[in-house]
Amino acid sequence: MIFHVLTIFPGFFQGPFEHGVVAKAIQAGILDLQVHDLRNWAKDRHKTVDDRPFGGGEGMLLKAEPIFEAVESILAGGVPGGARSGHVVLLSAQGRLFSQETARRFAMFDELLLICGRYEGVDERVAQYLADDEISIGDYVLSGGELPAAVVVDAVARLLPGVLGNEASTVQESFSAGKGILDCPQYTRPAEYRGWRVPDVLLGGHHAEIRKWRRQAALEKTARLRSDLLKSFEKECDDE
Repeated sequence: MIFHVLTIFPGFFQGPFEHGVVAKAIQAGILDLQVHDLRNWAKDRHKTVDDRPFGGGEGMLLKAEPIFEAVESILAGGVPGGARSGHVVLLSAQGRLFSQETARRFAMFDELLLICGRYEGVDERVAQYLADDEISIGDYVLSGGELPAAVVVDAVARLLPGVLGNEASTVQESFSAGKGILDCPQYTRPAEYRGWRVPDVLLGGHHAEIRKWRRQAALEKTARLRSDLLKSFEKECDDE
């Protein structure tokens, strides 16, 4: 899979993508990560990619022109309006919330281009006529789309075949398709630490009882930490 990241701060990604599953995926040739400097498509000698919003207001907006030309250069062979080879995602505080389901959908594409917003936002024509998706990683405002881009790359990369040592782990974890609730609590050695003991059922080797406990513990943890997920899960169960 090919990831393109379009940003005004290409150096930002030197750290996050040099560690963990993303680095392993790159080294294994499963993932090709290409970071592009938006200023390379600016027309003036100052490499200007932003301007004031029409109608007044605070801050600056990223201009549509360099973004369109960058995406067309990267994905459409430099042909304005030409057929694109990949899926374009605008990272924006106004976008739909990123989820595990979205990560799985993105993992099905051969090529994904992430546009990192900055300043007060991006010219709306980018969202309307260029991006296939507009995505936010949470209901809060960040300085730009670079951190969200790193999150999206990591979440998608670990779903690609061959990236994780145990493919089944992506099926069992929280938010997995068909599950709808958080993962159950997990424990490892020692069985007792500072007087806190691992639940006895996990030490007994009775797999049916362990599955039953994990199911109940997952429901309890979801109710405690993410009651919104539990309500959706219960509604899905009622509809079946």
